[in-house]
Amino acid sequence: MSGATATPTRDPIPLRIRGCCQPVAPRIPGPDAEECAAVFRALGDTTRLQMIHMLAEATDPVCVCDFTAAFDLGQPTISHHLAKLREAGLIVSTRRGIWTFHQLNPEMSAAAREVVDLLH
Repeated sequence: MSGATATPTRDPIPLRIRGCCQPVAPRIPGPDAEECAAVFRALGDTTRLQMIHMLAEATDPVCVCDFTAAFDLGQPTISHHLAKLREAGLIVSTRRGIWTFHQLNPEMSAAAREVVDLLH
C-alpha cells in the first residue's frame, strides 16, 4: 500500500433552475399593485394611521380643527397629512364655511377598505 490516499470523487453540483423549488402566486397586476402601494405609503406615517383610525370610528365627518386638537401639530402639518390621505383615495373632504370636514372615502377600493377595516 502506498502512502498516497485516494480522493473521493464527488458528483458535480447541478445548476439550479430558476423557479423550480416552489410555485409562487402570479404577480399583482400593475394598477392594483400601484394602488396598494399608495395606500401603504399613505398609512406609513403614524399620524396618518391615527387619523384613519379616528375617521373609521367617527359617526360624522371630522373637522380639521378636531385633528389639530387631537395632535400636537400645527394646522399646516395636519393639512399636509390629510392631503396625503386624499391623494391615496382614502378620504374625501368637504368645505363648510371656513372649516373643512373629512370622512373615509365611501368609494375607496375594496383593497383599501380591507386595510382600513383592520385598524378598528
